[in-house]
Amino acid sequence: MAQISNIQPVLIGADMNCYSVARAFHEAYGVTSHAFGRWPMGDTMYSRIVKCTYISDIDNPETLLKTVTEFAGQNADKTCIVLGCTDDYASLLMDIRDKLPQNCVAPYITPALRDKLVSKADFYELCDQYGIPYPKTFCVQQALSAEELSEEALGFSYPVIVKPSSSILYWKHPFEGMKKVYTAQNPQEAAHILGLIYGAGYPDKVVVQDMVPGDDSFMHVLTAYVDEDSHVKMMCLGHVGLEEHTPKALGNHAAIITEYNEPLMEKLKAFLEDIGYTGFANFDVKYDSRDGSYRVFEINLRQGRSNYYVTGAGYNLAKYVVEDRVLNKDLGPCVMNRKETFWHSVPRAVVYKFVKDPAFVAKARQLAREGRETTSFGYKFDLLTNPKRMAYYLVHMQRYFKKFKTYYK
Repeated sequence: MAQISNIQPVLIGADMNCYSVARAFHEAYGVTSHAFGRWPMGDTMYSRIVKCTYISDIDNPETLLKTVTEFAGQNADKTCIVLGCTDDYASLLMDIRDKLPQNCVAPYITPALRDKLVSKADFYELCDQYGIPYPKTFCVQQALSAEELSEEALGFSYPVIVKPSSSILYWKHPFEGMKKVYTAQNPQEAAHILGLIYGAGYPDKVVVQDMVPGDDSFMHVLTAYVDEDSHVKMMCLGHVGLEEHTPKALGNHAAIITEYNEPLMEKLKAFLEDIGYTGFANFDVKYDSRDGSYRVFEINLRQGRSNYYVTGAGYNLAKYVVEDRVLNKDLGPCVMNRKETFWHSVPRAVVYKFVKDPAFVAKARQLAREGRETTSFGYKFDLLTNPKRMAYYLVHMQRYFKKFKTYYK
C-alpha cells in the first residue's frame, strides 16, 4: 500500500459503483473516501472506507458545485479527486469541472464531446464513421402507431429492444412500470412502450433495435482509462456470464470473467484516442453469433457499476487517476489485460445455477478454486470487526436467490 497523504477521494453517489471506487482508493493508499448522495444506500452503509453525506438535491448542478467547493475548501491541503458514480453525476461534473477549485481533479471530457456520445443515436453515427459494429437501429422522436413500427418500416424483425437514447433524461420522467430496457414482441407492444415513455414527458429520441440473439453470457464489458493527453493507458475486457433482471436493474452485471480480445480492444482504443477522450470509459458489447461480430450497445462516460472487476484483476482504478492527474507520472504504453479473473456481485451459487453457458460456469468454478476470484463487497477490512456491515452484506447476498428466482427467465 502506497502512502500518499495529500489526496482525498470525493465520490458523487452511494451505490456499488461508489463503494468499489472507494475500495480501490483504500486498497491502494489506505485513504477513506467521502461520498455525497441523495439518500442512504445499503451498498455504502456502515462502511469504514467511505463516509457519506446526504443532500437531497445533490443532482442540482449549483448544489453540487457549492458542496464540492465547500468540501475542497475544508481540505485545502489535499488534492480532491472528484468522481461521479452514475451517468447523471458524471455528466454534471463535466458541466462544472472548469468551475471547481484548483485543488480539485475531475478527469472528464468536455460537455461538447459528452453531448456527441451520451445520446445513443448520435453515438451510433460515430460508430458508422469508425467502423464499429452496433445493432440495427431505428430512431424515433415521438410516439408512433403500430403501423408505423411494422417490420417493413424498421428494416428488421421482431422481437425488438426499445430504450431511450438519453438515459439521463429518461430517469427524470418516471412512470409506473418504468424499466431500464424494454422488449417488444410485436408492433403493438412497441407502440404501447413508446406511448408510456413519451406520455411521461421524456423529450429525446428513443431507439428501437434489432435484438441480437443470445442470453446474458453473450454480453461483454470493456473498461478503459485514458490519460489527460487522450492516450489510452489501460483496457480490461470482461465476458459477462450473468446480469440482473429486476426491472430497474436490468442489464447490471452480476458475474464477469476477464478475457483478452485484441481486435476489439484495438478498435475501441483507436476510437477513444481519435475523438480526444479522457478519463474512464465503459463499453457494453454483445457477441453476435449470426456473423461473429462484437456489437457495441453504448459507451458510459465513467467507470461502470461493476468496476471492481478491473481492480480485482490487478488494475487498480484509483492508481491510474492518482498517477496521471496528481503525480503527473508517465503511465507508459497501454496495458491490455490478458489475465483471467472471476468477479461476481451475487453469491457463487447463484452464478452456478443461473448462468446458461456451461463453459462459463466451469471456468468460474476453476478460477474460484485457484483463488482468482473477486467481489466488490467482500472486503475483509470492512467486514471483520464490523458487525453491522457484515450483517448487511450477508442479508444483501441472500436476497439475490429470491430476486433471480422471481425475475430470471
